[in-house]
Amino acid sequence: MEKVSSSIRITGQPLSESIFIELRSAILRGKLRPGEKLSEQQVCDKFGLSRTPVREAFRQLELEGLIETIPNRGAFVVGLSKRDIEDLYEMRKAYEILAVKWAIERITKEEMEKLEEAYEFMEFYTMKKEADKMLNINMQFHNLIYKASHNRMLEHTLSTYQFYLKETESNSAYLDGYLEEVLKEHKQIYDAFVEKDTEKGMAAAAMHLDNAKARAK
Repeated sequence: MEKVSSSIRITGQPLSESIFIELRSAILRGKLRPGEKLSEQQVCDKFGLSRTPVREAFRQLELEGLIETIPNRGAFVVGLSKRDIEDLYEMRKAYEILAVKWAIERITKEEMEKLEEAYEFMEFYTMKKEADKMLNINMQFHNLIYKASHNRMLEHTLSTYQFYLKETESNSAYLDGYLEEVLKEHKQIYDAFVEKDTEKGMAAAAMHLDNAKARAK
């Protein structure tokens, strides 16, 4: 537990949600390792909170499969295995192809303008070699597509998959040429929106997710 930040960011959300986010990030980033025991009392002491929000956070973590509660023993970190991460890439790919298809068919003029702006920022930050800003815009680009699919369940599912995979990425993904490669893949997706070509968009999304999976190894 000493690897987890002892400060909770005040964002207007319930304390249980703040604790959940903090612990989830620690698990996905490997700060809390599989098999490690999580003590409610230790979490309460570390954050200076009562048991109620901590128990709710543990319940959320268990629902997401990140911890397991064993009767008479307590809660233990499960985390994500290598196979779990590989499966996440495949699940994201399947859903993202559908999201791109629906988004190209359903995107509004205002949403298209936001997608164009996001792509232009990606170009700018790639040229400036500002990796963090480019990758943040990258996530926004995908989230705009999810939103433009006009399917709330699909949007929520893909946003969750994207977050999980982003948290588990290694620094090896950001080697020389990485930003240019990612930009090129996003241009193919963006061009499909401009041309309103669903087949091209679906193929570009599939290729991008395959390459993302390969880069993460």
